[in-house]
Amino acid sequence: MPHPTLQPAGALHRPGTPGYRRLNLAMVAVGSAAFGLLYATQPILPQLGRAYAVPAASAALTVSAATGALALLVVPATAVGLRLGRVRTIRWALLAAVVLTGLAAVAPTYEVLVGVRGLTGAALAAVVAVAMGHVAAEVHPSGLAGAMGLYVAGNSLGGVGGRLVTAGVADWLGWRGALGVLAAVALVATALVWWLAEDTPAPGSARGADRARLPWRSPALWAVLALPLLLMGGFVATYNYLSYRLVAPPFGLPASAVGLVFLAYLAGTLSSAGAGRLAQRWGRAPVLVASVLLMAAGLALTLPDRLPVVVVGLLVATAGFFAAHAVGSGWAPVVGGAAATQASALYVASYYAGSSVFGALVGLAWSGAAWPGVVAAVGALVALALGAALVLARAAPTPPSPTRWSGTPPTRPGSPAHLRPDR
Repeated sequence: MPHPTLQPAGALHRPGTPGYRRLNLAMVAVGSAAFGLLYATQPILPQLGRAYAVPAASAALTVSAATGALALLVVPATAVGLRLGRVRTIRWALLAAVVLTGLAAVAPTYEVLVGVRGLTGAALAAVVAVAMGHVAAEVHPSGLAGAMGLYVAGNSLGGVGGRLVTAGVADWLGWRGALGVLAAVALVATALVWWLAEDTPAPGSARGADRARLPWRSPALWAVLALPLLLMGGFVATYNYLSYRLVAPPFGLPASAVGLVFLAYLAGTLSSAGAGRLAQRWGRAPVLVASVLLMAAGLALTLPDRLPVVVVGLLVATAGFFAAHAVGSGWAPVVGGAAATQASALYVASYYAGSSVFGALVGLAWSGAAWPGVVAAVGALVALALGAALVLARAAPTPPSPTRWSGTPPTRPGSPAHLRPDR
């Protein structure tokens, strides 16, 4: 029997339709606003450290407080979103995050700043908790991998846009002015979400989802949850401490120039959308493994003290990370089966738990061994993620998208129509 939270297959948005395009535009705006706000303080960590006289690991808590709160609250926020309606939840939570970012700009003490950042992460938990589930619930299987790739592309656009705003404005208006300007920009993106996103009803829709059980005995579930924990932890740590490396000798770059390094996120915008299309054509497993290896290669390239090589390495690592995330995020609801919403929520929780925990812990490697220590620590995380990717490829193999087949692909017995294993 189809899951009560799901639409009939005929009502789902197919590639090329107006509804599909509108949904994709809305979700790009969601990702841009949410991820611009979530990592707002990352490029200005050195300034925050000087302003409040705290070490690097403590300044990084302004990032980890937001991602940690998000990781803790994303699962309960999923239930809230199911009851209130996914689009309504996204709209109001984004608005709350914008207001809180404005308050962070006037925080009188370090402790208040960390607290407000934690509240920002709590608000954004409601956004990311239902965003992937919203895409999965609204898009036909033939377009799901591509739609998820575009959502992740929006995430990377928000990541680079938010960092460029705060880094660029900080040299002119200080870090407080930078956060204020970012809040104003995010408000515009939030207005687009209110206009583009179509509201969905939520009459008792959470009941069936709450009863569905995750396949905890499946190695595939543990592997798909380990991927974001390890990869996101290493990715955020790389960007956290790269700022400190680039403002110190031998580089000695100003904050605005360091902010330009975050343009490397645009590589993730392209790679995530491309990975979604490749996964539809060739299957998820080979694309995922290749993406993790690409991230490892890029990380190694950041070791020399030559700025052009560091930038190339960052581009390659970022492309690999976002490609892996695009594939993994689309695979999580498939592995979850009838409990697709819970699987997506746990994927997101794991993603931000990695960001919060390893984003701060790798600071110890920076303090003890500078950049080679960071590369060694992140490299270990990426190696573990490669192992998880291989386990996932073995435990939950998926054929290419049904778009390469004629006719309608078979549905797994007992699975909802939009959660076919061929997705």
